[in-house]
Amino acid sequence: MRLVPSKKILFLGLLLFTAFLVQAKKIKVPGVVVSYVPASSKTYVGSPSLCSLVDGTLVASHDYFGPASNEHEQATTAIYQSSDKGKSWSKISVIHGQFWSNLFVHQGLLYLMGTWKHHGNLIIRRSADGGKTWTEPTTSKTGLLREGEYHTAPMPMLIHNNRIWRAIENAKSESKKWGLRYSAMVISAPLEADLLDGSSWTTTNFLPHNPAYLDGRFGGWIEGNAVLTPEGKLLDYLRVATSEKGRELAAIVNISDDGLKASFDPATGFLDFVGGAKKFSIRYDSNSKRYWTICNSTSSEFKKMDAGSVRNTLVIKSSADLKNWTIHKVLLSHPDVLKHGFQYVDWQFDGRDVIYLCRTAWDDDQGGADNFHNANYLTFHRISHFRRLIHKSISNR
Repeated sequence: MRLVPSKKILFLGLLLFTAFLVQAKKIKVPGVVVSYVPASSKTYVGSPSLCSLVDGTLVASHDYFGPASNEHEQATTAIYQSSDKGKSWSKISVIHGQFWSNLFVHQGLLYLMGTWKHHGNLIIRRSADGGKTWTEPTTSKTGLLREGEYHTAPMPMLIHNNRIWRAIENAKSESKKWGLRYSAMVISAPLEADLLDGSSWTTTNFLPHNPAYLDGRFGGWIEGNAVLTPEGKLLDYLRVATSEKGRELAAIVNISDDGLKASFDPATGFLDFVGGAKKFSIRYDSNSKRYWTICNSTSSEFKKMDAGSVRNTLVIKSSADLKNWTIHKVLLSHPDVLKHGFQYVDWQFDGRDVIYLCRTAWDDDQGGADNFHNANYLTFHRISHFRRLIHKSISNR
């Protein structure tokens, strides 16, 4: 579970080299650049996550994926900090053995939850110094929550019924194909429990891929959101892959109040959802009494493409009921879909604003990103007075 010395030294050297390039670059990139990795490295920016500490300090993270990374052995995640509301960032730590992870604060302490590697054990770490140092998930008492093959992304934590909830996917399956191997499930723990203790966490059953769904066009569900309906019902609200061109969907899995049972009705559980073919995060704002998300929309000129591959336009939208959504504003856009993308956004409410991190594929002085998916930047953005957008509408979908 340790990197061989030569490979580890090469990887760390690459990170130092790319940090130097960031300082030298003059390319205009949307937002504030938090991290930059050139496509020539064969290593790409993945899994943005963002949270705010009790004192207002912002903490960000991302992992590295691609053929030159260690994602299949012992994945690497970098941690950044900003003390000026996101105007500037500095790297404060590098974690070996962390992937597909989300940052969150619980009872004043910082946590990072995800997997050990690509389709690895489910783990959690804790930091008492704002992300500079972290616990090691070596045993079931110190953060190794579940052994096996798991998939996730930086997804939101939900507080409900004196428990903390999170959606994940079981990736252990006879099929090793993307989408087909993933089973939807939710994990939860009491608020006062030791979150590093695997026995604190309760899991639902997991719901595997069913090839009969959507008349045989169901490609899988992943990257679920644990959300609470206006009626107080728990849901796992998932991204959906489908072979039907031009259509984007989300899936709604029902979770029992005790956190033990996940169930799905294919007749009513799929709904049209702009951005549903790509990762999205849903959070509820009690002031506006609306659910909000930042996701990718697909313009008419790209409707004949695989929706999951169109990530060149980023929008913000909201809903009062999790069913009917209003697109309020285009946040970022580029006419090219092949080498430009704004994706895997993680975001938070920040008073009157929304702040977000984006996995950004953009131009640089070395030929740009490898492609729309294999991003070369991590960028930070702010949406001022976001609640004013409620009265603005691009479309209702």
